[in-house]
Amino acid sequence: MAPIDPHSFTESTHPLATHISLSLFFDFPSSIIHASALLTLPAPHSGPLSLDARALTVHSVLDPQSSAPLPFSLSSPDPIKGCHLTVSLSNHSSFLIVYSTSPSSSALQWLSPPQTFNKTLPFVYTQCQPIHARSVFPCQDTPAARVRYAAKLNVPRQLSVVMSARHVDRRDPISGEGAALFSTDALWCAEGRVVEEFVMEQPIPPYLFAFAVGELGFREVGPRTRVYSEAVPAVLESAATEFASTEDMIRQGEALFGPYEWERFDLLVLPPSFPYGGMENPRMTFLTPTVLKGDSSGAQVVAHELAHSWTGNLITNKTNEHFWLNEGFTTYAERRIVEAVQGEDRAALNIGIGWRGLNKEMERFKDNLEVTKLKTNQEGVDPDDVYSEVPYEKGFQFLWRIERQVGRPAFDEFLKKYIATFKFQSIDTDTFLDFLKANLPGIEKEVDLILWTEGTGIPPDAYEPVSSIYSKIVSMANEFKLGRMPREDEVADWQGQEWELYLENLPKSIEASQILELNSRFRLSESKDYEVKVAFLLLAIASKCKEHYVEVEKTLKAVGRKKYLVPLYSALVEGGTGKEEEKILAKRVFAEAHDTYHPIAQGVIETILSKHI
Repeated sequence: MAPIDPHSFTESTHPLATHISLSLFFDFPSSIIHASALLTLPAPHSGPLSLDARALTVHSVLDPQSSAPLPFSLSSPDPIKGCHLTVSLSNHSSFLIVYSTSPSSSALQWLSPPQTFNKTLPFVYTQCQPIHARSVFPCQDTPAARVRYAAKLNVPRQLSVVMSARHVDRRDPISGEGAALFSTDALWCAEGRVVEEFVMEQPIPPYLFAFAVGELGFREVGPRTRVYSEAVPAVLESAATEFASTEDMIRQGEALFGPYEWERFDLLVLPPSFPYGGMENPRMTFLTPTVLKGDSSGAQVVAHELAHSWTGNLITNKTNEHFWLNEGFTTYAERRIVEAVQGEDRAALNIGIGWRGLNKEMERFKDNLEVTKLKTNQEGVDPDDVYSEVPYEKGFQFLWRIERQVGRPAFDEFLKKYIATFKFQSIDTDTFLDFLKANLPGIEKEVDLILWTEGTGIPPDAYEPVSSIYSKIVSMANEFKLGRMPREDEVADWQGQEWELYLENLPKSIEASQILELNSRFRLSESKDYEVKVAFLLLAIASKCKEHYVEVEKTLKAVGRKKYLVPLYSALVEGGTGKEEEKILAKRVFAEAHDTYHPIAQGVIETILSKHI
């Protein structure tokens, strides 16, 4: 026997569950979910069955027909994979696990009322990617295992629920349906409780399981799209304006990649602690509030999460070692949608920023070249620790290279066939390459497929974008080295992406006086676009421009997105001697902001600080 995934205890010889029915009782005062999970197998099974669990208390495992207990064991925790839950079955096709989550669940962030926008009611949400679903329910927590599910969520009546599934009903609790969780119905059916029901009828990998519970409101922005957030009119209106073009993007996606298979594409703007820009949960994409920029440019994050509806959600990487199949394809698809909706110049800026980011990642991982491959070996590696732009941007470059070789019409035809062939399946890099060679004959003679997927670094046939606006901005950044700053009229129509590209291309050895002058002209430290603000603050830290350290601290306390936290904390603590003041600042700010960060972000920052302080 052997695990099918380096990040899971799931055994290759064991059947994969096809359906999970969940009953979840939310106890906000204790930050615990009391729950049961009914797992259904494709056929009766006898012998052990391996599941993943993390920070779960398993109370019992039962035969759902007779309620007789079934033998189980729970291992001591592995630092990466969590606990190995083994259930002993005897010709069973289903079994019921009764369990409780922990306040330390790595997938859940419980927000007290003061941590929310309205300051009156609590909030909780999930982030299950890459391997955190196991801290919400015991499962075969690998993207190789696709499962349908149903869920009943029992919550306080003044709260509402959204989920990565179809909403069925909001109703009063029914006596007996929480019997597995409690010896009496008193808690499940307590006054002031309500049950929200959902079903997910398409098979998804566990990391796409998601819910949020809180005081939620929404706005309609299209025939298939609502925008949800906490019930704050200003946030809802801002989101509705920012994402007004969503239906146009869905239609462009369908034209490029085939039918949209998920019926709805709703969006949830989460509290600031959400650790990612977006999470492509089917039917309910989660978004950071930092994408509300006021100029519709935040819609590019939506374009990326929408593109996942085809590449990532329909076709999924079999394990995290093939993560580029999700993110490289989706970055390519996102830029095709952006090009169709917003034009070639906007797409070129997007590619240029990505190119700069890819080069920075190669420098970051110069001592860990394995991470610069597309097809990686992650045995004994926590996927959160090696999360980077490499699978996104190197994966994009690989697909862009193939497109240039065969031409866009042929590559578009290939993409549609690829998606139609493998939809609702989880595949690996070799499966993709075999399909590529079979459908674009001779491609392996023109493009070095092995170098691209298994080689380290950036291949020589990768391509920096060429466009007039991209070249102009890079040229202006180069002129900065000669002492010339942009004139007001030259940047009058710049949006966040233009500024981001400009700042990313400035030399890192800028004098503090130059930083102050740049900011006095353009107020970049005050930008509402965090891409711009953080790019500027990184330059300020590099130049030891201490006048902006107050803004660095404010930013670290205002956002929870890893994309901003990781480089800012890293910049403060890296560099050896002469950084004592910055290290003290980083340590103090993290101590003060720790509880406002999601557990995933907390863990990554703790790793950064432990290496340098």
